[in-house]
Amino acid sequence: MTGDFSPSVHEPLTTKEGWRRFVHRCDEPPGLSPVSQLGKGDNDDLRLRYHSRLAIVATPTVSTVTRTGRRLTVLNQHQISAKRGLIITGAAGTGKTTAITEFGKAHELAVYRRHPEDQSRIPVVYVTVPPAATPRMLAVEFARFLGLPVTQRANITDITNAVCGVLVDTRCELVLVDEIHNLNLATRSGAEVSDQLKYFSERLPATFVYAGIDAEHTGLFSGTRGRQIASRFATIATRPFARSTVQQRQEWQALVTTLEQTLRLRKHKPGMLTAMDDYLHDRTGGMIGSLSHLIRGASVDAIITGDEKITKAHLEAVQLDHAAEQHRVSSMTRNGRKRNVSKKAASA
Repeated sequence: MTGDFSPSVHEPLTTKEGWRRFVHRCDEPPGLSPVSQLGKGDNDDLRLRYHSRLAIVATPTVSTVTRTGRRLTVLNQHQISAKRGLIITGAAGTGKTTAITEFGKAHELAVYRRHPEDQSRIPVVYVTVPPAATPRMLAVEFARFLGLPVTQRANITDITNAVCGVLVDTRCELVLVDEIHNLNLATRSGAEVSDQLKYFSERLPATFVYAGIDAEHTGLFSGTRGRQIASRFATIATRPFARSTVQQRQEWQALVTTLEQTLRLRKHKPGMLTAMDDYLHDRTGGMIGSLSHLIRGASVDAIITGDEKITKAHLEAVQLDHAAEQHRVSSMTRNGRKRNVSKKAASA
């Protein structure tokens, strides 16, 4: 049985339907069918869709967030007030959203394994904080996830009560709030949104997990409200993969190897991608998001061209994000300087 890679109507994770599709989708790799006389395999389209969304790799950050989050959900089960939460913070592209969504997925699947007969549960909610958010906008995000109708006349109290009523009835245990950096406590609306989140956490028997870019530098822990958040939330920082030490280089190589094992290319041999781990780090700056895009893009090209293996030429053809490209330029400049210094030392 192969995975479900058929195209469908766009359902974002911020809707119940989109979230459940993410949780229950099957990522089993497709088989490698024989090549036809036209030079194409019967399942090339299936493999293209598969490589466009390669399976998530269990990075150290994903493992840490999942382990810490599970502990918190257990500790919070019988906590009446002042429940503990978790904040995932770091630079863009370091895997924050991946970490919290994979934790949410693991938690929801565990709930369904414990209660297979009860499909009415909504164990996990995933929402994002809109830019320039107001308390009502945030409440509407929760309502949108649940599919609750919201009229223009509905005030924030009505929406909040409806949301909390449904989530209590459906035994919600985990609330994931992404893009928390959009919350500016220095503004009146930002402070009010923070209060709204706190109110939700007091009304719901759930553990709250936030994720955002450099949360500690955006004022999230400033002022009275910020100090209260700091006293109740643990933080886990996401960072680019480094390679300064032997252990760091081994971790990066293991990540590349794991991604390589997910490929479904006819002529790609194990180790071909791992052998380019230094190049891959120079291209991506150790950013998991950039690495994933690079390998997925090269895989798609390898199938389209019929090469059926990832070469450096395929990797070079993939245009990455600005941050990754700038890192590559800086890396090439540093390496060039080191070579010049070595040449001068050798000739002295």
